[in-house]
Amino acid sequence: MADYKEVPLASRPQTIDPKAYFNVTPSDRRAMEERAALRANLKRQYQLQLNNPHRQELIEDPALTRWVHARANPLNHFRTTPKTSLMGAIFGVGPLILFYFLFKTDRERKEAKIKAGTAQRQYSSLAY
Repeated sequence: MADYKEVPLASRPQTIDPKAYFNVTPSDRRAMEERAALRANLKRQYQLQLNNPHRQELIEDPALTRWVHARANPLNHFRTTPKTSLMGAIFGVGPLILFYFLFKTDRERKEAKIKAGTAQRQYSSLAY
């Protein structure tokens, strides 16, 4: 196994977790092998349909259909977690606060220069 560093807000993938990878009971291993055989059989059937030179109908991929449905209806599949709440606050509210303080400090700096007499007020119809 490669050296894997734990990351905050993310769990260790099952494929590299040594406890889940090596400490598997025989019944669990049989179930994993049955699922792998089922996946391989479905993949083979799909490849046979896809590569059929006499095919007339459209091949429907259920995984692609599920993915398209999830992309078309994101609110039905969205789950609020601490990570999504934090990302929403950072990317939604963060820029507003940043621009407020940026414009506020810039305006205060200009006003201080004008009061000190080192700069002149520029009159414009579009002054902010």
